[in-house]
Amino acid sequence: MDFQPFSYRADPAVPPFPDDRAVLFFDGVCVLCSGFARFVMRHDNGARIRLCAAQSPLGQAIYRHYGLDPVKFETNILLARGRPYFKSETFIETMSILGGVHSVWRLLRLCPVFIRDRLYDPIARNRYRWFGERNACYVPGPDDRGRFLE
Repeated sequence: MDFQPFSYRADPAVPPFPDDRAVLFFDGVCVLCSGFARFVMRHDNGARIRLCAAQSPLGQAIYRHYGLDPVKFETNILLARGRPYFKSETFIETMSILGGVHSVWRLLRLCPVFIRDRLYDPIARNRYRWFGERNACYVPGPDDRGRFLE
């Protein structure tokens, strides 16, 4: 899939949101996904990444905009500089934005996307069974609420 940067801005179904920083859309009831979101918050000292639960109205609209199932959330989505990243690229680009020691994950790009995503897909498909599922979306603490989009 090749999308024009910031294509969501022209989609009337996507509500406007601040996109001056990267935004990570994640499954808020998935223990693995919300754990990744907490990891990002802990290690993103420069607050370069905002977060948004896929279950939110904005998250739903973004998933629909990119032709993805707005119920199953079989990939996190990272929007960085208006460009969408999916599956393994979401993880790699998020780590790149965090910088420092996390940048080493960019080496995964030496492996072709189709191989990386063949490893990603079974984890995404089985994430609730393997890691668990919350009854409600992850709720950030008071110190982190400003980093979340609704």
